[in-house]
Amino acid sequence: MKNMVGLMKQAQQMQQKMAEMQAKLDAAEIEGVAGAGLVRVTLTGKGALRSVKIDPKLADPAETEMLEDLILAAHADAKGKIDTLAEAEMKNATGGISLPPGMKLPF
Repeated sequence: MKNMVGLMKQAQQMQQKMAEMQAKLDAAEIEGVAGAGLVRVTLTGKGALRSVKIDPKLADPAETEMLEDLILAAHADAKGKIDTLAEAEMKNATGGISLPPGMKLPF
């Protein structure tokens, strides 16, 4: 019976840590950069695009294709940082236990 109480307590603590982790990720804003800083995007912790900053040097119509590529690259950079942050927070919340490959967080 003591083991069951202990397991319930651990599960409750894990649930609290997961809620804290989710709140931290929800509040996070992550910046992705491309083209040596010519393009910057900011994403929320859930991956929603918050802002795009473009260096005026790229406003030349002849550079449209490069600009599009840099926006995509900056977005991918920021998304990768979100994934890294989420993985670190999950390890922290689970006491260092890693998720199986391919298993995603619940958001």
